[in-house]
Amino acid sequence: MPDLFSPLPLGPSLLPNRIVMAPLTRNRAGRDGVPTALMAEYYAQRASAGLIISEATCISPQAVGYPSTPGIWNGAQVGGWARVTQAVHAHGGHIYCQLWHVGRVSHPSLQPGGALPVAPSAIRPAGEAMTHEGPQPFVTPRALATDELPGIVEQYRVAAKNAQAAGFDGVEVHAANGYLLDQFLRDGSNHRNDAYGGSVDNRARLLLEVLDAVCGVWGSHRVGVRLSPLQPFNDMRDSNPEATFCRVVELLNPLDLAYLHVTRMGIDAPGAAGPAFDLARLRRLWRGVYMTNHGYDRAAAMAAIANGEADLVAFGTLFIANPDLVERLRRNAPLNTPDPATFYGGDERGYTDYPFLDAGMASS
Repeated sequence: MPDLFSPLPLGPSLLPNRIVMAPLTRNRAGRDGVPTALMAEYYAQRASAGLIISEATCISPQAVGYPSTPGIWNGAQVGGWARVTQAVHAHGGHIYCQLWHVGRVSHPSLQPGGALPVAPSAIRPAGEAMTHEGPQPFVTPRALATDELPGIVEQYRVAAKNAQAAGFDGVEVHAANGYLLDQFLRDGSNHRNDAYGGSVDNRARLLLEVLDAVCGVWGSHRVGVRLSPLQPFNDMRDSNPEATFCRVVELLNPLDLAYLHVTRMGIDAPGAAGPAFDLARLRRLWRGVYMTNHGYDRAAAMAAIANGEADLVAFGTLFIANPDLVERLRRNAPLNTPDPATFYGGDERGYTDYPFLDAGMASS
């Protein structure tokens, strides 16, 4: 039986273990979205993960929704990411780029020309956007016209090509956590009456078109997708999440993707995003590599692999504070305590200065 430290084939790669570094927004990129040398150091420190999924990376200027988040729509950004991937590969790691469009949860101050954020429908979410001037109330977004959607798909295709040029090993399409593709999937945010609204098949149409474009660049075995069926973040809900996401998984199966990444975020707020259901049903429906995430410690992750709950387990906060998390889990060693005050923005403090179990590992 495999365990957390067993190798796993993933597309053309052989992952050395089943421990994944989850995508983690850290707000350390330049204001122009260019990844920095400090980011390269941060990712290289964590290269012992079986797979690193990069922080969410904006596919276009329109996709931006937070300060100091990286992009991958121009040459300078591609060059910045190339330094990151080279550093990770030099330490023997594998890294996928998470492709991101935030949709309605942006703010005009973050949009080109001060434009309104875009969304499937003109529904203003509750909450606040994070801007360079601090928190600002969300605005009512502009509903995308049907003839604009091929342009969104093209943004993803170009970003996928740029990720290839930057030296990533694959990409993950971010269709979770209340961002644009998730906004199309769930009926609380999608009130459209065209071919992209109404039935689950229609609401999933944009995601499937995006995946078709991205797989056309990478091949399906280097493309993953992330879903968050129970996540209420960004004022998200669905009237029947079980029916919605089970159907989405059925639609994804024929694509033969590298993996399906389902986060359990929202299980600690049952019913907030719609009627709760057992995510194990998605695992049973999915025919490929299945990744889980959120709230796992060593014992729970070991059990998840041993009992077939998942093939890969992604860790977030634990990887922030423990660059050598794989070795600490292997030895069942003590873990560093994360500092939430340094999670978002800042310098090397709380980013690249967490101690390694063995002092020599930091520079090896």
